[in-house]
Amino acid sequence: MGSVTATVAPPTDSNVIPRFRTFWAISRSGFRRYATYRQAAVAGVVTNSVFGFLKCYVLLAVAGTAGAAAGYDRAQIATFVWAGQGLLAVILLWGWTDLADRIRTGDVATDLLRPVDPVTSYLATDLGRAGYAALARMLPPVLVGPLFFDVHLPTRWATLPLFLTSAVLAVVLCFACRFLVNATAYWLQDVRGPMILWTLGSGVLAGLYFPLRFLPEGVQWTLWLGTPFPSLLQTPLDVLVERDPTPTQVGLVALQAGWAVLLLAGCRWVQRRAERRLVVQGG
Repeated sequence: MGSVTATVAPPTDSNVIPRFRTFWAISRSGFRRYATYRQAAVAGVVTNSVFGFLKCYVLLAVAGTAGAAAGYDRAQIATFVWAGQGLLAVILLWGWTDLADRIRTGDVATDLLRPVDPVTSYLATDLGRAGYAALARMLPPVLVGPLFFDVHLPTRWATLPLFLTSAVLAVVLCFACRFLVNATAYWLQDVRGPMILWTLGSGVLAGLYFPLRFLPEGVQWTLWLGTPFPSLLQTPLDVLVERDPTPTQVGLVALQAGWAVLLLAGCRWVQRRAERRLVVQGG
């Protein structure tokens, strides 16, 4: 006997255009929702800029008189820091508990009755949020940095398209990670433990506090191939500062895409298992 799930059956392939319109509408609503928090955006920009100065001076001190560290020159380090401070708000490593909160209160039952499955709905909303954050939270630090530091400007024609692709993949990948952490609430109810582990691990292993290229090479590739964390921040920032040759950059972005597909598939599998659990329990 087949498994029973709570969500409405997804549309068939003949309804691709309506499905795209629905996805686009949800994304726009996510953009408008987060655009209402203007004061929070201003506060976030100020905070990120302050930490940008602190991190930049610390990493430039690491470069010292040699003028380079771990293959980054001083201009690349400055760009890595300031672009990273802006990109942090776009991918949103922390602070998203919408799914976990709705599971805890039982409101997730409403989500399961909608024609759009929760993974798709929350992903569309998150892409809308990221679009607003790119304008309101990323641009200011990127513009502030060059006023005080020498920064690296891309010299290859492929860098900007690769960076934009990498940034979008980082948003999707980070969403998938956050969704999986939130989804533990289906079984645990209280997700503070997984959230703390995610907060501690993602900041260090994604390259937020320092470039992962500072680590031994064996550790670097273990993290890149064995975990999705470097693909969240380190990869798009390395692409932007042109740390590697173009073929290597393309390979890192392809690895990002592989992680994104794998984790999104994991999100859908976990969601279906959770729905079956709710149905069996009479939820």
